[in-house]
Amino acid sequence: MSNRRPLVICYLAIVLTILVILMGGWTRIMDAGLGCPDWPGCFGQVTAPVSQLHIDEARQNFAGVEVDAVKGWIEMIHRYMATTLGLLVMALVVMAWQRRRQPSYPVVLSSVLLLLVVCQGLFGMWTVTLKLLPPIVLGHLLGGLLTLTLLTVLAGRIRTVGSSPRQSSYRGLMRLAMLILFVQILLGGWTSANYAGWACTHWLSCIAGQSTELDFATGFSFNFETDQNHQGGTLSQPARAAIQMMHRAGALVVSCVMLLVGMLALQRRTSRRPAYVLLGLLTLQLLLGVANVVYGVPALLAWLHHVGAVSLLLCLLWLKSCYLSEVRYE
Repeated sequence: MSNRRPLVICYLAIVLTILVILMGGWTRIMDAGLGCPDWPGCFGQVTAPVSQLHIDEARQNFAGVEVDAVKGWIEMIHRYMATTLGLLVMALVVMAWQRRRQPSYPVVLSSVLLLLVVCQGLFGMWTVTLKLLPPIVLGHLLGGLLTLTLLTVLAGRIRTVGSSPRQSSYRGLMRLAMLILFVQILLGGWTSANYAGWACTHWLSCIAGQSTELDFATGFSFNFETDQNHQGGTLSQPARAAIQMMHRAGALVVSCVMLLVGMLALQRRTSRRPAYVLLGLLTLQLLLGVANVVYGVPALLAWLHHVGAVSLLLCLLWLKSCYLSEVRYE
């Protein structure tokens, strides 16, 4: 049985996952996470309200809730894309079970992906019902990153069904780089979920000419009130400043690790292209981080910073595949 069809669907799922993650970032940046106060519909409808009649009905049925059709559509488009992704992953699982007798076909990995996507749907629901509770928002981001990573691994496994790859000498380093980048992206997600991007206004220190109190204990506590709206953030200035400065410290660690990975990759002919892209993306991401601080986190720059983080993750996955392509198969 040919594996071309599941491979094509896997590639489509990877592209759609990237779009879902980027759309999720735009949803958060535009404060559209509660554009639809209910789930899975929007103000009791399958789509966001458009006509004046539907808007009036929404205001009547959801008294005290802002009815913004634009934000509603941003949120619903994100949900439609995520639902389509779930259907693609279900198709991958069905085809995996059809091929379960093929040696080394990734049936278990396909099933794990489906379970992960189901969990993502639950986190998407809780993001709305718990009104942007930061730990839930962070979990939703983590699920998206894991989905993208596992889909990329799945594509590689499907391509090499029947082969037995040897271990790459850089496998440990690549895993460490991926882990550190994951942690840094999650720190960025925590910064965003707590609206801490505005806490520090100086690109190097927190506030120019002032000593800033940093409350790390509160900033990194998961103890939040579950019955209040968390849009706009609920933490104190010292707690938000602590989150922001920790994210900056993480950027320094990521920069050192990415530089090491990039320099080692430049020594190999087959990995030079992704190495140059990695170093270029790293430079651009650092500049975007500084620009967000200097200009007060405007929506476009904040979203581009989000895009940069996802691009760095994709580039590391590309680099990993280049290392593995150098390994001869038995």
